[in-house]
Amino acid sequence: MSEAVRYQVTDGVAWLTIDRPDARNALNKAVRDGLWAGTRRFNADDSARVLVLTGAGTKAFCAGGDLKEMADDALRVPPPDFLPQFGRNIDVPKPTIAAVNGVAAAGGFLLAQMCDLCVAAESARFGITEVKVGRGSPWAAPLPWLIPPRAAMEIMLTGDLIDAGRAERIGLVNHVVPDAELRDHVQRLALRIAANAPLSVRAAKATVGLIAQQPLSAAYAEAERIWAPVYASEDAQEGPAAFRDKRPPAWKGR
Repeated sequence: MSEAVRYQVTDGVAWLTIDRPDARNALNKAVRDGLWAGTRRFNADDSARVLVLTGAGTKAFCAGGDLKEMADDALRVPPPDFLPQFGRNIDVPKPTIAAVNGVAAAGGFLLAQMCDLCVAAESARFGITEVKVGRGSPWAAPLPWLIPPRAAMEIMLTGDLIDAGRAERIGLVNHVVPDAELRDHVQRLALRIAANAPLSVRAAKATVGLIAQQPLSAAYAEAERIWAPVYASEDAQEGPAAFRDKRPPAWKGR
């Protein structure tokens, strides 16, 4: 881990925090390296059931790429491993949540988009601002699957920021909460997920994206394949037994 990114687990919830508030948590090399290390650490961390990605401070979740660094390095096309993109260049089977405080622009929008869920503080703002600085956003290809295509088109063509309320209305954000309540709200949400059967949670996550990848008939077949080991697991017997015995289930993840 780099000093620019912190990793902390609280009750099975891993918080991965970009810690460059003075630079609006921009994605310089130290941050990108830290995000890679933190993502790999989460994948290998059996004590962590859910990942929360957030930024330090109140002004920005992440303002995107570090333009000063890009200018100094004369960066043209970012390489495929420029930063972790969940589901594209690194597999993250466990659930992820973006806790967006302040601005999520450009690469910061990417980070919010790639997480499974997104919770925004009332002060949050979202934008794909690359058109304003002559850069590109190929990573936005999944956006019309997440939100209506015309909303995606406006966001990408104008480069304008949208507020948290509109982001929630178009489906980019799951919940909008007061700034002071963001961390507690996200932790409670993550704990509700973490309390469920881990194999079922992972299979549910894998199922949601199927229809974006293949025709419905093929998606059904792939869903059956994904869920088959869940039905055959010990946890699939533990859930009904716990209900019968009126006790909390003891999940084993197998």
